[in-house]
Amino acid sequence: MGLIEKPFEGLLWRSRYVVIFAVVASMASALAIFYMATTDVAYLVQHMLHYADTDVTEIARKAMHDTAITHVVEVVDGYLLGTVMLIFALGLYELFISDIDEAKGSKASSKILVIENLDDLKQRLAKVIIMILIVTIFELTMKVTISSPIDLLYLAGALALIGLALYLTHASDGSHGKAQK
Repeated sequence: MGLIEKPFEGLLWRSRYVVIFAVVASMASALAIFYMATTDVAYLVQHMLHYADTDVTEIARKAMHDTAITHVVEVVDGYLLGTVMLIFALGLYELFISDIDEAKGSKASSKILVIENLDDLKQRLAKVIIMILIVTIFELTMKVTISSPIDLLYLAGALALIGLALYLTHASDGSHGKAQK
């Protein structure tokens, strides 16, 4: 049995390198999303150059303002999604391939990209996904027309749930009540 077992176990162990495809694809996705969000910022700045023009009416300026705020929220959402993909790529690499030596020796990483186990990866991704959801809800609230008291109550309920999600996320870190550094 040892004649077959040893090569088979070696093959099984080396099969973890198939994760490289997911790492490269996730990194490419992160770069593409960062590129798209940055391009959106460039277009936003280009369009906002006319914001102070004297021939722009107040109604047009208000429309430009509302559009700009919506685009900024979308850009933040894009950057957060790119961050999810980046953390996912680095986490998969650290879990299945090798530790990233530069991340461990870097003060800049502040352990955000150092993934010790699958739970670390899930927690980091969950936090960023919660932030994406918060930004998305913020974007949606800007489009909400409050036409009745119940609409206002629904909005308040959504905001309360966001606060609860943030509180629970913070409390799950074990940092509740401790000073943040």
